[in-house]
Amino acid sequence: MTEQNNPQPRIFKIGATTIVEDDSLAGKTLDEVKDILKRTYPEVAHATVRERTLDDGTQVVEWLAQPGRKG
Repeated sequence: MTEQNNPQPRIFKIGATTIVEDDSLAGKTLDEVKDILKRTYPEVAHATVRERTLDDGTQVVEWLAQPGRKG
């Protein structure tokens, strides 16, 4: 895996929450970020991940919660 030199911080979206990459998340893989975020946002553990790049080069990572069963 090659590292990209992207000056734009990544943006992580979990539902209505938006988290902009800071020093604690910079340089971490998506799995490492997921492990950190699931402590506060447990829905991340089983969510579907969607990645996209905005026109300005910013990478947006969205975790889409999976509907669960009630019962």
